Amino acid sequence: MAEDRVEKTKQTAELYFKDVRDERPFDLWKAFDKELARELSLFITGGMYAREKIPHRTRQLVTVACLTVLSRPDELKLHIQAALNVGCRPEEIAEVIFQTFVYGGMPAANVALKTLRAVLIERGLWNK
Repeated sequence: MAEDRVEKTKQTAELYFKDVRDERPFDLWKAFDKELARELSLFITGGMYAREKIPHRTRQLVTVACLTVLSRPDELKLHIQAALNVGCRPEEIAEVIFQTFVYGGMPAANVALKTLRAVLIERGLWNK
């Protein structure tokens, strides 16, 4: 079971966070406490993110919505990249962000849209 969780963690981390250039949370945690970083990663990435109750695309769009409303741009950038990695289209991500302004306010949505634009520019996907 433990080996299974480790493998799921590795697979899910690769799916979500491949090609992420910024520091990943795991690397930050590991710099302070290697064992706790491992446990957090096994739970979050190998447990929650690896669950198959909803598709990865849906899970990342939910995450983008939550991080937008909470106005957490650093974490949002990571999960916009993950959303793109699992097949979400930029238009879908933008629409989720627009939907959240009703609940989180326009300032939070504007920060999120700027974050989305920055990620799209970095990936060469911005064509406006």
